[in-house]
Amino acid sequence: MWKIQKGYNYTSKTFRLPDEQIEKLDKLAYENNLSLNQLVIQCLNFALDNLDTESEQEQTSSEE
Repeated sequence: MWKIQKGYNYTSKTFRLPDEQIEKLDKLAYENNLSLNQLVIQCLNFALDNLDTESEQEQTSSEE
């Protein structure tokens, strides 16, 4: 299960996100007393940790 964490070292980058996602993320961050930045970091970490790279490799192999 995903648990919201606090505290990171930062490097500044700029990303453009759909308005609907920003609204949902803003609400979730507010409800959990986090900055939007901290929440996005945790969402990205979860996505990267749960990325199905095996399926991607199989798909690339079958296309060759």
